[in-house]
Amino acid sequence: MKREELWARFKERCIFDSASGFSLDTSRLNFDDAYLARMEPKMQDAFDAMARLEAGAIANPDENRMVGHYWLRTPSIAPTPALREEIAGVVSKIKKFAADVHAGVVAPKPGATFSHVLVVGIGGSALGPQFVNQALNSVSDPMTISFFDNTDPDGMAKALFALPSLERTMVVVISKSGGTKETRNGQLVAKAAFQAAGLDFKKHFVAVTGEGSELDKTASSEGWIARFPMWDWVGGRTSEFSAVGLLPFALQGFSVDEFLSGAAAMDELTRRRTTRHNPAAMLALSWYHCGCGKGNKDMVVLPYKDRLELFSKYLQQLVMESLGKELDLSGSVVNQGIAVYGNKGSTDQHAYVQQLRDGLHNFFVVFVEVLRDRSPRSTSSHSLSSFNPERVDVEQGATSGDYLLGFLLGTRTALYEKNRESLTVTIPDVTAATVAMLIALFERAVGLYASLINVNAYHQPGVEAGKKAAAQVLALQESMIAFVRQAGRFVTVDEIAGGVGEPDQVETIFKIARHLSANGRMEIQRAESAFNDRYSLI
Repeated sequence: MKREELWARFKERCIFDSASGFSLDTSRLNFDDAYLARMEPKMQDAFDAMARLEAGAIANPDENRMVGHYWLRTPSIAPTPALREEIAGVVSKIKKFAADVHAGVVAPKPGATFSHVLVVGIGGSALGPQFVNQALNSVSDPMTISFFDNTDPDGMAKALFALPSLERTMVVVISKSGGTKETRNGQLVAKAAFQAAGLDFKKHFVAVTGEGSELDKTASSEGWIARFPMWDWVGGRTSEFSAVGLLPFALQGFSVDEFLSGAAAMDELTRRRTTRHNPAAMLALSWYHCGCGKGNKDMVVLPYKDRLELFSKYLQQLVMESLGKELDLSGSVVNQGIAVYGNKGSTDQHAYVQQLRDGLHNFFVVFVEVLRDRSPRSTSSHSLSSFNPERVDVEQGATSGDYLLGFLLGTRTALYEKNRESLTVTIPDVTAATVAMLIALFERAVGLYASLINVNAYHQPGVEAGKKAAAQVLALQESMIAFVRQAGRFVTVDEIAGGVGEPDQVETIFKIARHLSANGRMEIQRAESAFNDRYSLI
């Protein structure tokens, strides 16, 4: 393609927002005007569906629920006065609570202040706060943060032992139903840690949960510091602008107003009915083009900024849980979805870009570019506070930041030379507003793309299936322990399987027995073959 053609294509296929400095460049995707014209009727239908969703229609038919995460940053568009008042009231409550914590009005004991927050959650209750924390944190934040985001005892121990001070730690437990086992387990471990240290845990615990949930009842009966609501019309993966994300955000000292306004600004851009000027619509159409509307290619997310390293992990849940569906809305088997993975630039240059350029052509790339080399939050009272690494010439006239841009543009070019398609999202800086814009952009793109492929983006039956299967494993373990206890002697897995469970559960019984033995809860007599090992209850 000639220089003039490339330049014209770039100008035509790049969306700029002068107010925010955001842009989306789709010039390295190989679709033409005919594709956009062909997809326009489907895109307009998707706009109509989104408008109905924002107006309060039932957008999650499987659970008969509204879908209202867009209302969280613009309460005035919520469908009822009661909802508008409730959303605005929670934001005000969060801001006041955080201010009281920072001022020592809410404190673990007289004369002390909270300096750290431990978030206990999983999935959307942890990924959003984790991503935002990594993007925005600085050493001058009034509170630091860490996470229990799994039911792994080793991970919980690592987080607990790294706490700067248990006495000055606030624990925020996040679970809509209160019955999510990973979160409940983390809650109980954290409670036990405070009790082991001789601390009154209820003076440290805060709940974010659905009204009347198991967690809500526990927090109320035990007298926790505070409770904040989760609504059934906000899914976990789209909850960063609810109390799920805003409470940790505010406690860290970030600007809630700036965060919400950034998302609201992106919502305005992505409500445009002119497809070519709507970045979320163009993003959704890009995904449809690259994967032929069937998710045939993976999405590789490459943010060229260390602060955005967790963005691909955050998008894995948002995109894959929303779009990975067996059935479409009419009940037909479609097995839809888009696989998401990523690292960060230019680390990826030394990891898997080799395969991206020369190997399997089963992907497209989303580059994320940040114009400013250093975040304004990268400051401290350290002796190096006046040091500017972005001003250091690593070569004559070139800084390390210049190299970062060079690697981004170079990788983009090297991929395109081999017909590997990509698009580039650009933000001017990493701030509360621009991070919110990135989240809001992809939330809207997911919703529009779901309409294009006719799936329900707002339920997750596969996740529920895994939870039910896990419950069955734990029930089997309970039966095994009872059987071994009743036997009163060493027994083999074959004997246990003959007394409990189903014939096809022998392998599961073997793995449970090994786990119990490895953790000192069953005694083992080892044989020449592990399959002949014998177990007894300790």
